Amino acid sequence: MNTNNITQELNVGDQFPLTIKRIGINGEGIGFFKHVIVFVPKAVPEDVIVCEITDVHERFLNGKIHKIRKPSPFRNPDVPALADEVGGLDFAHINYKDQLNFKSNILRESLDKYKPFAHDKYMIKPTAASVQQEKYRNKAQFPIQEIDGEIRCGLYKTGTQDLVDLTEMPTQMDLTMSAMRKIVQMVKDLKIPVFNPEAKSGILSMIVIRESVEFNQLQVTFITRSPKFIKERQLIERIQKEIPEVSSISQNINKEDKGAVWGDETKLLWGDEYLQEDINGYTFNFSPRAFLQLNSLQTDRLYDLVNKALEPNSRDVLLDAYCGVGTIGITMANKVKHVYGIEIIPEAIEDAKENAKLNDVENADYYVGSADKVYQELLKEDIRVNAVVVDPPRTGLDTDLMKALNRNPVNKLVYVSCNPSTLAKDLVHLTDQYRVVYLQPVDMFPQTPHVETIVKMVRR
Repeated sequence: MNTNNITQELNVGDQFPLTIKRIGINGEGIGFFKHVIVFVPKAVPEDVIVCEITDVHERFLNGKIHKIRKPSPFRNPDVPALADEVGGLDFAHINYKDQLNFKSNILRESLDKYKPFAHDKYMIKPTAASVQQEKYRNKAQFPIQEIDGEIRCGLYKTGTQDLVDLTEMPTQMDLTMSAMRKIVQMVKDLKIPVFNPEAKSGILSMIVIRESVEFNQLQVTFITRSPKFIKERQLIERIQKEIPEVSSISQNINKEDKGAVWGDETKLLWGDEYLQEDINGYTFNFSPRAFLQLNSLQTDRLYDLVNKALEPNSRDVLLDAYCGVGTIGITMANKVKHVYGIEIIPEAIEDAKENAKLNDVENADYYVGSADKVYQELLKEDIRVNAVVVDPPRTGLDTDLMKALNRNPVNKLVYVSCNPSTLAKDLVHLTDQYRVVYLQPVDMFPQTPHVETIVKMVRR
């Protein structure tokens, strides 16, 4: 049957019955209408719905739920009201134990799409459940805007730039939300100019709050559109008085209205330069822009599982690529001969060196640069790395690093991924020299389709 003919006959707004068959790699429900694939957000396998077309493409359709005729047994009957308002709750309509199963399915779907060598034989372990399913996020970036004369602060409505004013958020820690609302009130009282998206005016555009679970402290960063921060001193004095948990206040300057959240310049306004957090008994310093997993309690489990996959021993020379502030390597340093950490962001490497000192780690060296180039330099210096951990951003591994790892294969390679699609694509290349032993999905982001994956690999 020619799918092109069918899609040519359909229009936006058309409705038809649809049974959802599976979950797609982005967490949407997937069904088939006359052999044409249909993607439906918020739909769950075994839902029987009336689907309304939102977009028509040559080979597929996008739709939305017009009506649920028969709900799936996987549906959560107690969905937060905000799930239809803001992002970060894309799986809240699914029972938690079923979320875990679907995350494994998303991983399998990605492997089936990109087909790395022997992918159909990979062992995918059950998804490791999160210690907390709600109120687990330790950081939030809250846009603040003046709209129609009112100050709003919260999160954007799903798929839009419409700002929803939030007093609560099911996945956000209580102290963070309470501090945000108090700070917003201070901004209003002090009449600090807030960004107006229509007039392109105002100074303050975002409030970023990170929370330390272990030490019950907050790191607050104000992102402003100019270096000048009107009534900065009065605001700091009120925060000190009214939110004693705040230990650090910084300003980041980003003059752009769109694009990256952070600008290049960050300056400490008051308090500690770093926020401290405990990971598996190690204390780490985090500057405002430093990366830390958003689910603090689950991070301990994630690192335990990375350790289990690598099986470090006293003979290992470990390369910690994309090391950030050194968290993974430092937690393994006492089990290996030496750690070499690589990160392209200079500030992160400075933090990593400080964190090594903080934890009395003397067998770790850190380098600024791209992982592939530094790895090649280590080889030239006759440093024989035999174990590698990579924890790249969502875009996956640098192509040159994969080539270097294939040209100079190591005995043990553990890939920590936050994106099943780029992981599957990267495994296409890595399986040239490495065999996949198993994949361990880890739920770092309950109520969302996101899944972290640990891949244990060994040299062929």
